[in-house]
Amino acid sequence: MDDAAIPSHPIRIPAFRAFMIVRFAAILAQQGMVLIIAWQAYNIARLSMSAPAAAAQLGLIGLIQFVALFAMTPVSGLAADRFNRRYIGMLTLGGQLLSAVILMVSSYEGWISLPLIFALAALLGVTRAFQGPSLGALTANLVPPQLLPRAFALSSIAWQSGTIIGPAISGYAYAIKPYFAYGASAGLFLVSLIGLMLMGPVRQAEPDRTRHPLKQIVDGLAYVKANRLVQATITLDLFAVLLAGTTALLPVYARDILHVGSKGLGHLAAAPGAGAALMALFFSFFPMTRNVGVKMLAAVMIFGAATICFGATAFMPAVIQMPVALSAMAVWGAADMVSVFIRQSLVQLHTPDEMRGRVGAVSQLTISASNELGEAESGFLAALIGPVQAVILGGIGAIVITLLWSRLYPELKRARNFDPPTVEQN
Repeated sequence: MDDAAIPSHPIRIPAFRAFMIVRFAAILAQQGMVLIIAWQAYNIARLSMSAPAAAAQLGLIGLIQFVALFAMTPVSGLAADRFNRRYIGMLTLGGQLLSAVILMVSSYEGWISLPLIFALAALLGVTRAFQGPSLGALTANLVPPQLLPRAFALSSIAWQSGTIIGPAISGYAYAIKPYFAYGASAGLFLVSLIGLMLMGPVRQAEPDRTRHPLKQIVDGLAYVKANRLVQATITLDLFAVLLAGTTALLPVYARDILHVGSKGLGHLAAAPGAGAALMALFFSFFPMTRNVGVKMLAAVMIFGAATICFGATAFMPAVIQMPVALSAMAVWGAADMVSVFIRQSLVQLHTPDEMRGRVGAVSQLTISASNELGEAESGFLAALIGPVQAVILGGIGAIVITLLWSRLYPELKRARNFDPPTVEQN
């Protein structure tokens, strides 16, 4: 495409506008349904179990989804590279729509149960495994490379906004009738599905069908191992969030340390998303172009420092505890957004289109591992040494990992911009 014909902003591209509607509606539905599934599962479990046993069912739901995603990741990445990514997205949205309808009907009829919830959690894990690499790689097929960082920023705005608004919509709908919440998610999944259908054909690289599928799966893993910059960005995010994932301990802080109750918990949970959304909005208009590797390292350092600051609110005077905690979590979310923005841009732009699905699947798996397993790590560590010590130690660990990665992977510091290097960078 001639430079003069390239739009000045991704939002000027009709297919990308449609994609943003697809993504935002899907995230609203997913995030809202995850909250209600957990709430309903806990309530069902409490009818016959103690509080600790019922709480364990929530962990089991997360574990089921992670195991399903882990098992499907090699296949889902290959599928995103060998088949039409838009069609895969439509199939996964259809599966999620079906899950929402089943949950809505079973809640209305009164035959919803834990085994049904566990089965649908597994289905949702499988759909996530295939949806992530396909729709993630599809972004790079919709906009020219020059606009891709801005496109990722807008996509991140949709994600963060959906994470904040989706649970609120479902919570209010559930307060009216439980099945209303699932009905709202079903409607949003339908909007997303129709949007993807109306988007029209999207060009992507022709797959290599001469090579055995198993060898192609190995090729994706080998590419991540061989490309040290891609490897560095993925693993840095993995270990930093794994160590400093404080979100699992927010209820403990809200109830027993900050004493702000459920309302305060809502504010604490929303603060990271608000910080991340503001940072993503900034990037959508003022994209980062210089010293991206150093800025990623700095962002993860700030992420760790914000975690330590949040943990240290336990030792502060009561009058400043909540303002400091909210500020720390907002900075935490903004720093995480910078890291995610740079990681997504580097991974997508440094990966050939014919391998984006497989590499994206590896990236998705590490994100899921850092989030779900990070929350488990925080919970177990808090049980051993206390929640305050666990949060502060996690922040220190993220900083240590960043310093170590800056030595192990000098490629990060040498990454001046998002462009794949055509000549040796100094």
